[in-house]
Amino acid sequence: MKIFEILSQELLSSGVSFNSNFLEANVLNILLLLIGLIYVLRNFLGSILIDRQSKVLFAISESEERLKQANIRLNEAEKQLAQTQLIINQIINEAEITAKKVRESILEQGKFDIEKLTKSSKASVKFAENQVRLQIQQQITALAIQKVSVELKSQMNSIMQEKIIDQGIMHLEGKINL
Repeated sequence: MKIFEILSQELLSSGVSFNSNFLEANVLNILLLLIGLIYVLRNFLGSILIDRQSKVLFAISESEERLKQANIRLNEAEKQLAQTQLIINQIINEAEITAKKVRESILEQGKFDIEKLTKSSKASVKFAENQVRLQIQQQITALAIQKVSVELKSQMNSIMQEKIIDQGIMHLEGKINL
């Protein structure tokens, strides 16, 4: 404000007077106002602009530093991702190998169990066949004995009984003398 007062006093003392013609006076007033503003605001705005410029440069340098740090972290993360991918691939390969081994083991065990069941089934069938044969032989023997005893009863008389008893005694005497 003091500057305007000083300027206005100097202009009045130098013989500048107030012009009532608005068209002419307005241009001169605007020029005077502009010169005053440039003179007064140059130092003020200059210091603000220099301050602002230093803040912007500082922010840019900070941003560049953060960008460098981010790029370093990105590179590290990419390396870790590559290592993780390798580990995942190894795990997948090992899982496939293990699954294949387990599958083969299960198939081997299945074949072994099938062979064991087949042998067991064959043994069971043979045992059942033998049991049936024995039963058939026993029935045939029982029927034969029954038939023979029926025939013997029908053909047996006292003379025949004496002959059989005599033959049995002679047979026993031969065994005793030996």
